[in-house]
Amino acid sequence: MKKRRILVTGGTGYIGAHTVVELINSGYEPIIVDNLSNSNISVLDGVNSIVGFKPLFEQVDCSDFEDFESVFSKYDNIEATIHFAAFKAVGESVEKPMLYYKNNLQSLLNLIELSLKYSVGSIVFSSSCTVYGQPDKDHLPVSESAPLQPAQSPYGKTKQMCEEILKDIAYANGDSIKVISLRYFNPIGAHPSSQIGELPLGIPQNLLPFVTQTAAGIRDIISVFGDDYNTPDGSCIRDYIYVCDLAKAHVASIQRLLNDREKMDGSIEFFNLGTGNGMSVLDILRIFMKANGLEVPYKIAPRRAGDVEQVWADPSKANEILGWSADTPIEDVMRSAWNWEKKIRGLK
Repeated sequence: MKKRRILVTGGTGYIGAHTVVELINSGYEPIIVDNLSNSNISVLDGVNSIVGFKPLFEQVDCSDFEDFESVFSKYDNIEATIHFAAFKAVGESVEKPMLYYKNNLQSLLNLIELSLKYSVGSIVFSSSCTVYGQPDKDHLPVSESAPLQPAQSPYGKTKQMCEEILKDIAYANGDSIKVISLRYFNPIGAHPSSQIGELPLGIPQNLLPFVTQTAAGIRDIISVFGDDYNTPDGSCIRDYIYVCDLAKAHVASIQRLLNDREKMDGSIEFFNLGTGNGMSVLDILRIFMKANGLEVPYKIAPRRAGDVEQVWADPSKANEILGWSADTPIEDVMRSAWNWEKKIRGLK
């Protein structure tokens, strides 16, 4: 029986690679499109170690229309796309806003235009909780009905803009194109096999790779950006979600778009993907050290531009409609992250 083809842009990235594994495990045939600007081709070897073969891969820049179209013309019967391809570092976006607006918007516009041209009627969009900005206390935990606040970084603004573009396209095209936008909270951890995980190029932009690299001796000390926020311990609060749980939500979204399309509420749906539990930066440090029996040095540093004080998810809509939940124990997630770091550093 022919497997259903799913185009995965940014599929060698952190979340993309874990989603590719889950798609394969669920019987789909993913086609990865990635220009490797923020990932490494060796990820395909890691996927191969898990599933037993290398998935289809095209080194293509999604912001280059002709380059991107070559994939659509090469592979027939693409039934849906999952769009991860975007720059995603909050701090870098504050420093280089033009880079973010150009890449993140153009790659999506090209994907939509090609999806319409080649009659690929389903898009899962990789969005972010940054679209909520800093929610007021009445909207914590954040549900999908919470008003979108002004984004506090160019990265967040591109996610808001992309969602607005997708809304307009979905409404204008009726049933011919349907969209599910997944608003991630903070993905962490690695595949339990330790064959794939977060592999930042250069200085990590996310918390947990900083923690694991410091534990491995790659970095001297972790900077906790601010201890004077209005939170129990003064550090920022986020909803940290295991990347494998997050990946499974994409498979559930694809199944809804392909198999339960008529049940969708209009042409576009939004889902928060999180655990429903807020944890501070200092909580994460404490849990990581306890779970792995390690001491990790840290210091308090000044606040960082673009950081939201506290945000965590109300994931009940995704739990109910997608039949999905993030339920991996946080201690297991912390161990997976450390096992991955040890593997890539050759540590025992």
